[in-house]
Amino acid sequence: MTTDATAPWLIVGLGNPGPEYAMNRHNVGFMVADLLAERIGGKFKRAGKAQAQVLEGRIGAPGPQNRRMILAKPMSFMNVSGGPVTGLRDFYKVPVGNIVAIHDELDIDYGTMRLKLGGGDNGHNGLKSITKSMGADYHRVRFGIGRPPGRMQVADFVLKDFSSTERKELDYLVDRAADSVECLVTEGLERAQSAYNS
Repeated sequence: MTTDATAPWLIVGLGNPGPEYAMNRHNVGFMVADLLAERIGGKFKRAGKAQAQVLEGRIGAPGPQNRRMILAKPMSFMNVSGGPVTGLRDFYKVPVGNIVAIHDELDIDYGTMRLKLGGGDNGHNGLKSITKSMGADYHRVRFGIGRPPGRMQVADFVLKDFSSTERKELDYLVDRAADSVECLVTEGLERAQSAYNS
């Protein structure tokens, strides 16, 4: 899929709003979005009707690869992310191929990341909601969190904070995920996959 070089990109970190969820595995999309915001030196602001926090800026070095970007964190809960994402897509006139969802992924080991375009939702309720709202042809940055240990329920696992062992690597992995988003937007999916898929 070719992307329109003049169209903006919508980068969406998925998570749940509220301090009690801030360090949950399910909120890693918010963590990556916060780091990207820090890198461009901006602050999130509440977007009118869209039920999201938004930051507009540019991504990439000055020159032909520099892109306009809308960075967003839906302030609905994860399971209903589709409404805010679709609202932002329509407001900013972003082609679906220029949308990136950053999310936790159970089917990938912790410390592993995969980028892809389109595909299924693997039972991820945030993706399910977005796909239901606007189809599946958007990019995903899949941040591996692994499967729950023993008989722990998936819902309990994703809503728990990263373990102390995982936290030792977390900053590095969030940084790497942010790098992968920048690479995807400025250099394209294939280049980002070859550099960051592990």
